[in-house]
Amino acid sequence: MSSTAPYRLEATGIYKSYGAVSALIDVHIALRPGEVMALLGENGAGKSTIVKIISGLVSHDEGTIQIDGQDVQLNSVNASQAAGIAVVQQEFSTVGALSVAENLVLGQRGAPWWWGPRKLNSSAKAILARVGLEDLDPNTLIEKLSVAEMQLVEIARVLAKDAKIVIFDEPTAALSDAEIERVLRVVRRLAAEGRSIIYVTHRLGEVFEIADQVVIFRNGRSQPSQAVADLNVDKVVTMMIGRELGDLYPQRAETLGEVVLETRGLEVAGMRGVVNLQLRRGEILGLTGQLGSGTTEIMKAIAGTEDVLAGTIELDGAPLDLRGRGRGILSGVAYCSPDRKKDGIFRGATIRQNLSSPWLRRVSRLGVVNRKQENKEAVRSASHFAIDQTRMNALVGNLSGGNQQKVAVGKWLGIQPRVLLVEEPTRGVDVGARAEIYAQLRRLCDSGVGVMVSSSDTNEVLGLSDTIATYYRGTQTAHKPASEWTEPELVREVMHREEVTK
Repeated sequence: MSSTAPYRLEATGIYKSYGAVSALIDVHIALRPGEVMALLGENGAGKSTIVKIISGLVSHDEGTIQIDGQDVQLNSVNASQAAGIAVVQQEFSTVGALSVAENLVLGQRGAPWWWGPRKLNSSAKAILARVGLEDLDPNTLIEKLSVAEMQLVEIARVLAKDAKIVIFDEPTAALSDAEIERVLRVVRRLAAEGRSIIYVTHRLGEVFEIADQVVIFRNGRSQPSQAVADLNVDKVVTMMIGRELGDLYPQRAETLGEVVLETRGLEVAGMRGVVNLQLRRGEILGLTGQLGSGTTEIMKAIAGTEDVLAGTIELDGAPLDLRGRGRGILSGVAYCSPDRKKDGIFRGATIRQNLSSPWLRRVSRLGVVNRKQENKEAVRSASHFAIDQTRMNALVGNLSGGNQQKVAVGKWLGIQPRVLLVEEPTRGVDVGARAEIYAQLRRLCDSGVGVMVSSSDTNEVLGLSDTIATYYRGTQTAHKPASEWTEPELVREVMHREEVTK
């Protein structure tokens, strides 16, 4: 990449409003061939809006967009694709019931519909090899792939379109450390081929690994581009949120209470070994491993949504009734799934309705909800989890990812949980909202709740937890205080030491 090369993409003076709300104000971005530009900012800062404009999903109100020095009108997805732009979405656009090869040509302009299976598979193999999937059978159905493989197929679809500008929108949000590195290698390869990359992420570590420049959005405005070499994490965070963030992770507990939850000889489908865990009052117990390590199965078993094959789970010394999720809720076990959009929130309902959903029976009689009581208790839950109490009637689907996650977790405060289980607590959440969520989880612990967190982000597990249990391919490999771990040791453990040394 040359700093004097002509711009591949240049957007100047971009404005976008939705009614009285200004989403973008005088935005400027410029990108050269072979360059990786990271777009950063808190949720709601404007990153998603500019990406939608460039990809043709949304039309801007004012401003100009040029590609290779020529004005373009990106007023549709087709127009954007025709201009050489492709997007790797955070949420997969593949069709699960079709094969990998079929998905690679699906929606492709000028797709060769007359190709037979042999030619289709031959073409697919060549493209898959470029993203590190040379051993994947093109006839494999998408629904049979791992999450990481699905993400790499999404990238392969972009290569099939031969795009010269590629937008990555949170491509690693659902991936573990080893799988993230596979995606980053592909991004580097695309840039080396001369493609221009826009990379949107909340993982700051990735920015310093692959980006050449950073453009930070705040309150709908873009700040001047800066070279990554001139930045550090603290400076980036301050520019994003407009204030000093302080310590991202709260202090660990000084003392822990008695055991509130214990698993003994627990066997769960998908696990290769037994699970023995103790969770104490006031403790954050972090479970971590690569995708498929078994942490999800353990959390679901304790929550009552996964069958237990053998062993026991005790809550305050008594056997926990595992006959369905409802029994767990009545016992005081709250569970937040890793996919808030799928089963963590009701997007079409208000904040108040979401917050009251787990304990609606308590404020109802003969099927009629006491709205005054519901609102009073929902406001109390909101106040404990940094949720804006003046927006109780706002639809949750219209909130930022960080605020949606706070609702997804905060709604469980109303059942007065003894144990809170949270999977991927800050997936797709900006750094400011992360700090708030971490602080609220620690406050819950301080009130005597036992918190169990499952996360594939080793930095998050290390910073947040009091105790850490690691897993690899369905087996628990270690269990010790967080103070006894370093991040390199933790990464090495979850990637499994035998494989790392090969």
